[in-house]
Amino acid sequence: MDLSTVSYQKFVRFALEQTKLRTTLTPLPSQEKFKSIKAKDDKSVLKAISFCAPKIRLLRSLTIEDSQSVLVLDFAAFSKPEYDVPIFCANAFTTPSRSIVVLDLNPLYDVTTQHNYKEKYYKKLMPLSEKYSELLPWGGKITSESMKFFSPVVIWTTVASSQPVHDVLFSAFVDYYKAWLELIDETNEEKDESRISLNCEAQHRYLTWRAEKDPGYPILKKLFGETLAKDLVRQFLFDGVDSLGSKTFLDYFPEYRSENGTVNKKRSMVGKSYETRPWNSQGEFIGGNLNEDL
Repeated sequence: MDLSTVSYQKFVRFALEQTKLRTTLTPLPSQEKFKSIKAKDDKSVLKAISFCAPKIRLLRSLTIEDSQSVLVLDFAAFSKPEYDVPIFCANAFTTPSRSIVVLDLNPLYDVTTQHNYKEKYYKKLMPLSEKYSELLPWGGKITSESMKFFSPVVIWTTVASSQPVHDVLFSAFVDYYKAWLELIDETNEEKDESRISLNCEAQHRYLTWRAEKDPGYPILKKLFGETLAKDLVRQFLFDGVDSLGSKTFLDYFPEYRSENGTVNKKRSMVGKSYETRPWNSQGEFIGGNLNEDL
């Protein structure tokens, strides 16, 4: 596919337009800090935006576009801790030959065990998963550790790049983001401080995992150097990892502690992965115990 004919900016514009119809967006300082950084290859164009709103702690987008070789979209939206709404997540990596995509409403709580949370947010969204399951088929092996941060409606796919595929991805993005905005509109503010604290820790746990395991970090490091890449990850993409809580990656995930006390870089400590979709059409997890070795 000729990458010069497509762009993920269309996705970002849609999200901003739809959000502004429902609430007031306020730019965050991180937008000013990162919006003008330049890639070392002088070819890749980076665009970074970040906002907050009355119910939204962070809405941010990072796109990297090199019309000859790669297009990257990393878009996410987080509610404030007073709400337990899932995290909107859209990640896409497109080359002229392949597109790798994750699109989801990432749960704050493990939906394989927290059934009330699953019923609250995902039961009515299952038709979305069914709508795109054939057009954007399951992308193959994914570790059990990562599965804990995905929902029953997750789209995880790797497909041949083409204009029709790009159009389907946009359609899915539109449907999923509208669904997330509706959840934000409908949610009521939590008044119980203990519940707010749990929501805050759940979001911090998610951010801590993503900041450590972000698959896009090697690309950022190559384009911007190690120091700036780390700043992008911790201060922009996963802003809040250094402010929402004080626990470390190993506090949350002690199974990754190596003998010398550092973080083991292995992708999976359990060794279990899923080659096919581990949820059925009703959103029931049919993949067995996530923590069980193969």
